[in-house]
Formats: sequence, C-alpha cells, structure tokens
Amino acid sequence: MSHGHDHAHGGTDHRGRLAVAFGLTATVLVAQAVGAYLTGSLALLVDTAHMLTDTAGLLMALVAAQLTRRPATARRTWGYRRAEVLAALAQSAVLLAVGVYVLVEGVRRLTAPPEVPSTELVVFGVIGLVANVVSLTVLAGGRSSGFNMRAAFLEVLNDALGSVGVIVAAIVIATTGWQQADAVAGLLIGVLIVPRAARLLRETASVLLESTPPGLDLDDVRAHLLEVDHVLDVHDLHASLVATGLPVVTAHVVVDDSCFGDGHGPRILDQLQECLATHFEVSVAHSTFQIEPASHRTHEFLGHA
Repeated sequence: MSHGHDHAHGGTDHRGRLAVAFGLTATVLVAQAVGAYLTGSLALLVDTAHMLTDTAGLLMALVAAQLTRRPATARRTWGYRRAEVLAALAQSAVLLAVGVYVLVEGVRRLTAPPEVPSTELVVFGVIGLVANVVSLTVLAGGRSSGFNMRAAFLEVLNDALGSVGVIVAAIVIATTGWQQADAVAGLLIGVLIVPRAARLLRETASVLLESTPPGLDLDDVRAHLLEVDHVLDVHDLHASLVATGLPVVTAHVVVDDSCFGDGHGPRILDQLQECLATHFEVSVAHSTFQIEPASHRTHEFLGHA
C-alpha cells in the first residue's frame, strides 16, 4: 500500500539569478586572465583560476537548474532533480583541487617571490571585487534553497574574498615593497576555499550514497510509527534524499491480521504518512509503506533492518 505523489517538483526557479551571475563572472574572467598575464601575480592568477572554476560551476548550476524543471517520466521517475546534486558535487571537487594547488604554490612562492606590479594588481582586484559583490547580491536571495544555489553562492563568495586578498596584497607591496604579500594572499585564499569545498563535497556525496537525510533519526521514526494503533513491527526502514527538500522514506509495517478484514488498513496508512509529514524536523511528504500481516515475514527473502 502506498499513496501516489507528483514527483516533478521543480522548486523555486533561480535560473535568472544564475544567468546574471554567470554573465558577470565570465566577463570578469577575461579581464582577470589578462591581468594575471600582465602582472605575474600568484594571488591574481589563483583568483583567475578560481574565477574559471566559478564560471564553469555557474554554467553547470544554470544547466542543472534548467534540468530540474523538466517533468518526471516513466523512465526518470524523479525527473532530473538529482542534477543539482551532481552539479554541486562537481563544483566542490574542482574548488577543492584549486584550493590545494593554491596552498602548494603559495608555499613555494614564499621563498622565491616574483616581482609583482602593485598598481595593475589593484585595478584588476577592484574589477573582480565589484563584479563579485554584484553577483553575490543577485544570488543571496536563493543561497539556502538547495545544493545547487549554495554551491554557486559559495564559489562567488570565495571569489570575492580572493579579490579582497588581491587588493590587500597590492597595497602591501606598494607601501612596503614586501613581495611575499602576494603569496600570503594566495595562501589565505586557499585556506578559505579548502574547508568550505570539502564540507560541500562531503554533503553532496552523502546524498549520492543515499545516507539518511540530516535531521531525520530513523530510530525516532521507527518509535513513532510503532505508536500507531494496530502496528506490531516496522522493518526494512530506509530513508534517503533525492534532492534538496525531497526526502523519501520506505518501510514494511506489520499489523494485526484482523486489519485486513475489518477495513483498518487504509486508516493505518493515512496515520503512518501523517506521522512522517508532521512529527519530525524534516517533513517527509514522499513515503511508501508495505503493510503486511505477521505471517508474511516467513515469505520474505531479504534480511530486515
């Protein structure tokens, strides 16, 4: 027994926000690439590489946002809702790789810093910062709506911090002549990038591994389901997250044999689904229950959880 639901929920449409952020980031990418070539700055080179990953990441986020609007089909029963998770996973993996490179290259340049022209560095740093602030403003309203938007916002935020680092390094070089400031700025950018990217990578990988959604305790779920009248046992209880805001739960529920003759079955099903939808921090609107008599357990071939 189960209740059917429409699985083609696209969520809030953030394609416009992503398109604006992508356009700004792609434009600044070209400007910063020219600046990195002219100045030879590690901080600006790193910021440019970061901007390149941001541009690619925002493009992936935009494509994913488009895919999630597509309806479910008989072949893809959840539509393309997982596209946002895959896009966020790819963005975080690339971001993590960039962060590690920054740390390695920054340490190397501390001992052998190249000459970096501070004036040009300030100009390109300001250009990047202004564009990133505009992009952050555009993305801010949707940053908590899902993995996809969170990854996009995180990338642009890190880029903005990188631009600040470039500007500060340029000022220090101009006022003190200490060329290592460029390497230090690059290292600070790397320190900011790595933990955030690693956290997002872990969370998106957890979704793909179909781990229990955060905020949902299966022991607590089982205990609540057992409180429903006529429920004798709950086994094969599983929970996963298809995409942001879309947790699903399945379970086998053993009830009194008499429920199959006195009409209690449908009422029990309603109570079970209401329990999942209202009693927990994470509201589970998509649940599937197999309601069975106690004697059915001897006919199942898999172990129970």
